Amino acid sequence: MRLKPIYEKPNKETHMMKNLGLIVFLLLAFACQNPENNADQMSENQVTVQNEPDSVLRHAVYFSFKDSSSAEDIQMVIDAFRNLQNDIPGIQSFEWGENSSPEGLNRGLTHAFTLTFHSNEDRDAYLPHPAHQKFGEILGPHLKEVLVVDYWTRP
Repeated sequence: MRLKPIYEKPNKETHMMKNLGLIVFLLLAFACQNPENNADQMSENQVTVQNEPDSVLRHAVYFSFKDSSSAEDIQMVIDAFRNLQNDIPGIQSFEWGENSSPEGLNRGLTHAFTLTFHSNEDRDAYLPHPAHQKFGEILGPHLKEVLVVDYWTRP
């Protein structure tokens, strides 16, 4: 009768099984990590959104400009409008663009602006805000027509 040695040199199959077990263990450990522990490791390009409401208030504004307003005048108005988000805390986002619809239903309105608010109160604070009033003074000499529509939506 031959005695089996207490220790046998592991074969290739044993190594593969141990490595596979280690890989599975590491994957499970990584998957179970608490993401809050990694907050310091996030890159500057990653953005986390916290406390986003399930719906937002859009303040859509449409302008046409006087024929006497130059391209520089119009750009000055756009820049002043864009800058309001730096002066008025309730503005969550700002975007704008020029009409490009082929339908011809814009009634002469050429520029669209959309401001996003998280509440009626934020929008209501924006309307009489001194920075908004100052913007109105910049816009006034160049404004031909305006249309404003506010609506709630889910982002």
